[in-house]
Amino acid sequence: MAGVGLETMLLDLIHPTAIVSPDAFIGRGVKIGPFCTVGPDVVLEDDVELVSHVVVEGKTRVGAGAKLFPFCTVGMAPQDLKYKGEPTETIIGPRTIIREHCSIHRGTITGTGITKIGADCLLMAVVHVAHDCDVGDNVIMSNNVVLGGHVVVGDRAIIGGSAALLQFVRVGQGAMVGGVTGVTADVIPYGFVFGPRAKLCGLNIIGLRRRGLDKTQLHRVRAAYKFLFAGPGVFAERTAQARADYADNQYVMDMLDFIATPSRHGLITNLSRATGEDEG
Repeated sequence: MAGVGLETMLLDLIHPTAIVSPDAFIGRGVKIGPFCTVGPDVVLEDDVELVSHVVVEGKTRVGAGAKLFPFCTVGMAPQDLKYKGEPTETIIGPRTIIREHCSIHRGTITGTGITKIGADCLLMAVVHVAHDCDVGDNVIMSNNVVLGGHVVVGDRAIIGGSAALLQFVRVGQGAMVGGVTGVTADVIPYGFVFGPRAKLCGLNIIGLRRRGLDKTQLHRVRAAYKFLFAGPGVFAERTAQARADYADNQYVMDMLDFIATPSRHGLITNLSRATGEDEG
């Protein structure tokens, strides 16, 4: 990234009403619109655009080509009473789009110290990402989604409008959370959860198809999923058996590795054991 000082920036790229610290790092081709505020510890990489009324503060890096829409705030202090102004961070990945009224708070020293949004994400209007969250690449969060502190969201997950995720919850890669869903435990990779109190309804079949799985591959993943969550016997025994039976299937192994990772809240496992049915 080749940056340039503010004194050499083309004047038409920074609106005269914007307040930009002379200590901020501004990459080439950055556009800063009316009434934006950029703090002294901010890095805006090449071709970032702040449309208008955007606030970027704290030790924050915004990746190349990202676009921030009016009234969003990035890198502000966390809503944590234990936070005492420590120099924690916020990272926004390249080409990510952050729509109106989103709020993304920096990390805390009691967490990882970093709040991170990956590359090529879309955060629709009024999304809140709390301190120490770690959001992967190609994630879509619809309007009014709320992530509590320390939430982890895997690559290519989709979170529906007005969903709320409890602190320390994990959402696996490729998973889908339905709209107006309260998530109080972990969502397996490629799973689909829905309901006022999230229930595991099946697999994110559309997401798996978009990854290129054909009918035969989908059938095998679904068979493993039904065995895990609706099969006979003890769950720990089923996971061990699935690891042996599906060692050649990366999607099943992703689920098993996720299940094996220590968790504060456990898993959402509400599939009907009687039928093994899902909504895919």
